[in-house]
Amino acid sequence: MKTKFFLLAAALLFSLNMKAQGMPTYDNTNFISLIKQLVESGKQTSQLIKSVKFLKDAKEAIEKVSSVVRQLRAVEEIADNNQRLIQVMQNDLQDILNSPYIKPEEVNQVAESFSVIVQNSLDTIDFIDEVLSNDNLKMTDAERAEVLKKKEQESKEMVSNISIKTKRYRDIISFRKMQDKVNKRETDY
Repeated sequence: MKTKFFLLAAALLFSLNMKAQGMPTYDNTNFISLIKQLVESGKQTSQLIKSVKFLKDAKEAIEKVSSVVRQLRAVEEIADNNQRLIQVMQNDLQDILNSPYIKPEEVNQVAESFSVIVQNSLDTIDFIDEVLSNDNLKMTDAERAEVLKKKEQESKEMVSNISIKTKRYRDIISFRKMQDKVNKRETDY
């Protein structure tokens, strides 16, 4: 009986017409190529991240330099304006005060009006020195640049004020000079 059963099983197996597909194969070269591409992509991504960080650092450095340059320009402009004030004080004020057409009681008033402007200029210089050299103020570069721009504008206004005052006093002198000539002219009747 055992042999009959074995023969029947063998006949069944051969009669079903089964076809074997075989073992699945793995293509290692494609897998290795994929891994190599992923590693290369990782390296490129790492380089891009480094490049972005470098560019970000460079941008920050440029912004700092730009801020310092703006601050330097503002300080230069303030220094130029103070130089103009000094020139006015040295030249024009002496001419005005030495003019015979300025009355003795007006000398103090003229000197005082110029003195106030010069004192404001000196105060501005002291404040700028404090802003630029003292870290106790805890200012950012942008805040410092804004303060310097404001002081630069004030400095321009001082130059404008002193120019206006100088012109006003020169006009007064010119008027008095003309008045003196008119009063001293000889009349021929």
